[in-house]
Amino acid sequence: MLFVPIYILILLVTILIDYVAAIYIEKTEGHKRKFYLVISIISTCVVLFIFKYFNFFNDNIRLLAEVAHWNYSVQSLKILLPIGLSFHTFQSLSYVIEVYRGNQKAEKHFGIYALYVMFYPQLVAGPIERPQNMLHQFYEKHNFNYDDVTYGLKRMLWGYFKKVVIADRLAIYVNAVYNNSSHHNGTTLFVATLFFALQIYCDFSGYSDIAIGSARVMGFKLMTNFNRPFFSKNISELWRRWHISLSTWFNDYLFTPIVVALRSWGKLAVVFAVLVTFAVSGLWHGAGWPYVVYGLLHGIAVAYEFLTKKIRKKIFKNLPELVVKVTSTFLTFTFICFTYIFFRAATFTQATSIVHKILFDHGKLFIAENNWLMIYASVFLSILFISDFIEEYGSLKSLAFYNNKNLFIRHLSYCSLVIIILLFGVFDKNQFIYFQF
Repeated sequence: MLFVPIYILILLVTILIDYVAAIYIEKTEGHKRKFYLVISIISTCVVLFIFKYFNFFNDNIRLLAEVAHWNYSVQSLKILLPIGLSFHTFQSLSYVIEVYRGNQKAEKHFGIYALYVMFYPQLVAGPIERPQNMLHQFYEKHNFNYDDVTYGLKRMLWGYFKKVVIADRLAIYVNAVYNNSSHHNGTTLFVATLFFALQIYCDFSGYSDIAIGSARVMGFKLMTNFNRPFFSKNISELWRRWHISLSTWFNDYLFTPIVVALRSWGKLAVVFAVLVTFAVSGLWHGAGWPYVVYGLLHGIAVAYEFLTKKIRKKIFKNLPELVVKVTSTFLTFTFICFTYIFFRAATFTQATSIVHKILFDHGKLFIAENNWLMIYASVFLSILFISDFIEEYGSLKSLAFYNNKNLFIRHLSYCSLVIIILLFGVFDKNQFIYFQF
């Protein structure tokens, strides 16, 4: 991570453009409102395109030119992607769009607007907030509140546990295998893929817990970003539980407008909107074809669920509820793991090679020199699973250890968690995965 002073100036300019554009959108009527909206969107997206997508599209055009024997000499840019640019871009876009739709008044105080865009707990990796939820909070007086402080600190502690104890420990195995995937068999790659699914959940939801908790300590309430997504019984439900702030953003500003615009197409409009939304969502995660494939796979799954909803409901009606629930959850998680191969692999070729090995090339499981890695991972994942299971099924909340009503059990769990983090956490400056987006 590097500090580049010029990036601060670029950020300041984009904030200033959106701030002024929103005021003029509110003040004007007719086509002028749309003109200011378009100016704001283009200026914000151009910055994102230059830093994140220019080289991707330039490389693909160059490949196309080589095939067609064209003379194409545009060179790639050698620039660093500003941290959290995708999150900042989407939060700015939601502000001007909400002002344009009349759901939010334009913020007149430049400092308050700048604070909304750059609020440090969620600046680099979300949650991607909406102006209706955040702007009014900057005008409220935040006195010391014991409940907010203790809730925030507990949420941060749980986030650190997920990040440094589970995610960063699993990352040791995942990186060792995926960085040398050609030397490993399908059994090892299968385990590494399973670990990556759990790693990215603990890494990203851990960051969200820390962001939400640190904001809450100061009295600010950020939106929920994860709701135990691996208990989902289908992919549509998964996206109502995973990265909720991004999913709702795409639903409000891309999926729904496409469906409304193409409503005369009937069901085809929904299918088309789903595929476009998930393809863009994949590209949002990274400028590479594996990310696009990752998004499209999810889009195809959601479209399939939409088109077969009635048929599946009839079939499931004749089966025991528990069987349907367990089978659906297992199949959904299996599909998630499959798509994460494309998310984690460096190239599309590597991803297809890994899929082929998992299906047809099995052998002895690779165990790192430190066998305790697997044991630690299993123990701490069990703690996480039990905690999420208790939260998922409310009737078991009396068994919760972290939020137990018994003061002794509750405080014992806090102390135990601190000791576990200090003794078993991995503190080697691993960044959060979503910082790269």
